[in-house]
Amino acid sequence: MDLYDLMMKRRSVRSFEDRPVPEDVLDELLDAAVNAPSGGNIQPLSIIVVEEPAARAELAEMVGRQPWVANAPTSLVFCIDFHRVMRWAAAFDVEFRGQESLLSFLIAYADIMCAAQNVVVLAESRGLGSVYVGTILSSIEHAREYFAMPAHVLPVMVLSLGFPKSVPRNIPKLDRHAVVHSEKYAARSDDEVRDDFERKYGSIDEDVDRYLERAYVEAVERDKQAPRDDGSWVGDVKRRMQKLEVKSNAEFLFRVRYPQDLMVRFNRDLVRALEGAGFDFPLVKDR
Repeated sequence: MDLYDLMMKRRSVRSFEDRPVPEDVLDELLDAAVNAPSGGNIQPLSIIVVEEPAARAELAEMVGRQPWVANAPTSLVFCIDFHRVMRWAAAFDVEFRGQESLLSFLIAYADIMCAAQNVVVLAESRGLGSVYVGTILSSIEHAREYFAMPAHVLPVMVLSLGFPKSVPRNIPKLDRHAVVHSEKYAARSDDEVRDDFERKYGSIDEDVDRYLERAYVEAVERDKQAPRDDGSWVGDVKRRMQKLEVKSNAEFLFRVRYPQDLMVRFNRDLVRALEGAGFDFPLVKDR
């Protein structure tokens, strides 16, 4: 399989076989991460490799009790690491203030994603599956304490890896024309935007179970790997959809899966966690 075909067929895997990632393959994956693009080639990132069962279970709790994180043989916790850069600068009596610079923070975040995606692509070529888990951001303080991170080290992404037990093949994506613009941004009409997303997700009312297999695979996999004592995850999602009278893909995403009032209220917790890790971005406004 050439690289294009591999990347087009890649899907997030949440069901893993009970066998470890070979050490030589893991070394290759970490080399690929370390050699990823980096702004200024400063490389303000660290990666914590999590393989012990107890640590995997604890990490799964941190990210919202996602069972595939506990079941995956290896998870990588990607961290923005200004601690190492600050110590290096201080050794030469140079001041590094990345923890106060929103621009430095965003560049470092981009570095993290470049490194992680290098791992994803190489892992796929080695017969492994992977899934990104971003909800570590909701447990920054817990993660920093558990993994003994010093000030100015911030966990921002988890990548769980392993040999796939099953691979979803029906996860929809937007068509290329909805995303790619030639020379200048070409704003699409309301009807075109609506049609783009309808082609991606399909009709929400044709078959709710089939719809959730495309649009909310996490709930489907939870029922397989960690069923609830009081029913099913999918059943709970369907009840919420019915209660909220969800009739569109946008309503499902922004009222059920990612309720926007909760997303906005999370700002306060996230800012507090950033400050606890030593990150503070003073705002200077011209008057």
